[in-house]
Amino acid sequence: MRMKVRMYCTHSCGYCRMALQFLEKKGAQVDKLYLDEDSALRKEMISLSGRTSVPQIFIGDQHIGGYTDLVELDMDGELDPLLAA
Repeated sequence: MRMKVRMYCTHSCGYCRMALQFLEKKGAQVDKLYLDEDSALRKEMISLSGRTSVPQIFIGDQHIGGYTDLVELDMDGELDPLLAA
């Protein structure tokens, strides 16, 4: 079973697209929450992550951060175990 991935994003964000492609290559199914479609999601994202930029990625209940944080986690060998949990 793969861990659920949620990503707060916008349609125009290049880092959001890169993060989505990266996660999909890892076999993750990503629940995309578009801030530009629902303004309440921005408040929810900030409340959960403490950050205002997109993407903000969560694996299960764990906040991963943005695209750069995601790639660093993978480079450290810590992403695959989180996704597989």
